Amino acid sequence: MRGLDGKRILVAGAATGIGAATALRLGREGARLHLGDLNESGVQEIAAEVNAAGGSATAGRFDLADAASVAGLVESAVKQLGGLDGVANVAADLSPATLGNDVAVTEMDPSVWEQTLRANLIGYALISKHAVPHLIAAGGGAIVNTTSGASWVGESTRPAYAASKAGINALTRHIASAYGKDGIRANAVSPGAVLSETALAMMSEEFKAQMRAGVTVPRLGVPDDLASTIAYLLSDDTSWVSGQVWSVNGGGGFRD
Repeated sequence: MRGLDGKRILVAGAATGIGAATALRLGREGARLHLGDLNESGVQEIAAEVNAAGGSATAGRFDLADAASVAGLVESAVKQLGGLDGVANVAADLSPATLGNDVAVTEMDPSVWEQTLRANLIGYALISKHAVPHLIAAGGGAIVNTTSGASWVGESTRPAYAASKAGINALTRHIASAYGKDGIRANAVSPGAVLSETALAMMSEEFKAQMRAGVTVPRLGVPDDLASTIAYLLSDDTSWVSGQVWSVNGGGGFRD
C-alpha cells in the first residue's frame, strides 16, 4: 500500500483480535507504531511480535473509559513517535460485566449504558480530541474508527452497544467534515461476524452456524480481514476517501 512506510500511527486496542492483527499488518507495511490496550501484557507481546518481524512498535496500558488515561495514550504516542500521522481506534469494552449485561431496554441497567457510552463512544471522541491537533501539525492524517453492523441492524439485545457504535458513525462523519480542510480524513470500518479470540469465547456453534447462513461467502471473518481494510484506509491509496462507514461483513445484510 502506498504511503504507510514510515507513517507514525497509534493503534488503540491492540492486544487481541482486530487490533492486534491491525498492528501486525501495519508493522509489515513499514509503519512506526505506538500500541495501547487495557491488557498491558498482551499489548507488549504484540509490540514485541511487530519488532521481531523487523517493524517498529512501542506499547503501553490505557483505559478507554478514563479520560486522563486516553490523554496519556496520545501523549505517549507523540513522545515515542515524534508526531502522529494516523490513528486506528479498535478498542471497546466487550467485558462480560458490560456487554454481558446489555439487555433489552425494558430490563436495562443505566450503569451498563453509562459505561458502554463512556468507553466505546466518549473514549473515541477523546482520542480524536487529543490526536487531531497533532495530525494537523503533521500536515494531515487519517483516523479509522471501528464500529459495528449492530449500529443499524436492530438487534433484540445489546442496545447500548449498538447506540455507542451508531454514535461512532456520527463522530466519524463529524471529524471528516470539521477537519477535512485541514487534511484530516476520517472513516470507519463496520465488522460483521469476526472470529476473534473474544468472539470465539462467546459464540456457540449454533450461533456461528446462524452467522454463516447470513453471509454470501463460504466463511466467517477473521481479524486479518479487518486489519487489511483499516490499513488500506490509513494509506495514501485512499487519499480521496473520507466520511465513510465501510461494512466488512462477508456480504451479510446488503444496504443501499
